Amino acid sequence: MAEIFPFRAFRYNVERAGRPLEKLITQPYDKITPAMQERYYSYGPYNLIHLEKGKPEPDDDGENVYTRAAGWLEEMIRAGVLRQEEQPALYPYFQEYTVPGTGEQRTRKGFIALGRVVDYEAGVVHRHEQTLSGPKKDRLELLRHTRAHTGQLFMIYSDPAGQVDKLLDQVARKQKPQEVTDEYGAVHRLWAVTDPAMIERFQKLMADKKLVIADGHHRYETALAYRNECRARLRQGSGGQAPGIDLEAPHEKVMMTFVNMNQPGVTILPTHRVVGNLGGFRFEAFREKVSKYFDWYAYPLGEKREQAAARLLRDLAERGAERMSFGVSAAGEPALYLFLLRVDADLNKLLAAVSPRQRRLDLVVLHRLLLERCLGLDEESVRQEKNLRYLREWEEAVGLVERGEAQVAFLVNPIRVEQVGEVAFAGEVLPQKSTDFYPKLLSGVTIYRLDSA
Repeated sequence: MAEIFPFRAFRYNVERAGRPLEKLITQPYDKITPAMQERYYSYGPYNLIHLEKGKPEPDDDGENVYTRAAGWLEEMIRAGVLRQEEQPALYPYFQEYTVPGTGEQRTRKGFIALGRVVDYEAGVVHRHEQTLSGPKKDRLELLRHTRAHTGQLFMIYSDPAGQVDKLLDQVARKQKPQEVTDEYGAVHRLWAVTDPAMIERFQKLMADKKLVIADGHHRYETALAYRNECRARLRQGSGGQAPGIDLEAPHEKVMMTFVNMNQPGVTILPTHRVVGNLGGFRFEAFREKVSKYFDWYAYPLGEKREQAAARLLRDLAERGAERMSFGVSAAGEPALYLFLLRVDADLNKLLAAVSPRQRRLDLVVLHRLLLERCLGLDEESVRQEKNLRYLREWEEAVGLVERGEAQVAFLVNPIRVEQVGEVAFAGEVLPQKSTDFYPKLLSGVTIYRLDSA
């Protein structure tokens, strides 16, 4: 099902740039904070930030940001700072990292290649989240101007036997990789496979795989929109006739990183929910509503805040393996709380409109019972993030509540990767920000330029 292709990537020539690779590449565009953006700019004129998130200038009409990005790419290629590979290749991509909040070391193994852009209805590529129009509009305009993909689409697939991973290990033992350490301490290693016989082995092993978008829903749908635009232009250029689709055209493919979801190196971090701007919110009244569905336990703060938080997080992880549970911090409360789903709570009745597979997911229950039913947040307000913020670090979530910048925070356990696959393969989607795959795939390690394909 999954069609993959080698390609002649553009890669940074660090000798010509006169800078190490970590000063040239970036985190994914949607993970770049204003502070990170300024730091990337401080690394000099060759950093990819000049394309990924161009800085508006006075009297800009907005369009100039994308025009300058395209000009920057052309300049980097002319200067030899970005250099195209001589042979088509697949690129094994390993990431060695420490799981945040623990001392556990893991290595995630994957490879970069082109994948065919197909409609969701084809049943090859599956999404697990809804998308928003704003990011897609921005990425589509950038693609129209630059005709280049610089960031990775993170695709996961099921391979319990680890056949592809064995090939990746074989490559890693025989070659010396390009290596870079990112700002979070993750070590990224990249190899190149140019041997046609080895590439064919990868292609055959991937041919029966279904793909789930782990990260990059907006970028994938941007690639779909751009493919459709290109097809429409070709039809217009043929006098309104309907020529056969050229499946080898550059716009029919997009750059992807493929990762086996069954390997131990795949990590999903929790994304906690913080709620604010609720009119007339009283925690006592909210807790009374919740008591119909959840038992609750208090962890008094007193002078031992850190100990209380540690006990809550420990119990959240341990009890959450038995029954759905959430940690709760509320403004003005002298304690943290654990909400534990009552044994007599019948989710089949409470969430009758939700599929059986999603009723088993903590985040779905959090959104449907706590946010919607008990707090009155409808789906549209959640989608528009009018009252809701998403944070990776529990300390930050609780801190917002303690400082009076939010009213209540919900601490959650991470979703499991097999749950993501189950929902996606069934054609369903999860609530926004359900997954935080860690670490992120760096932008700029390889670049797919459509005009040079």
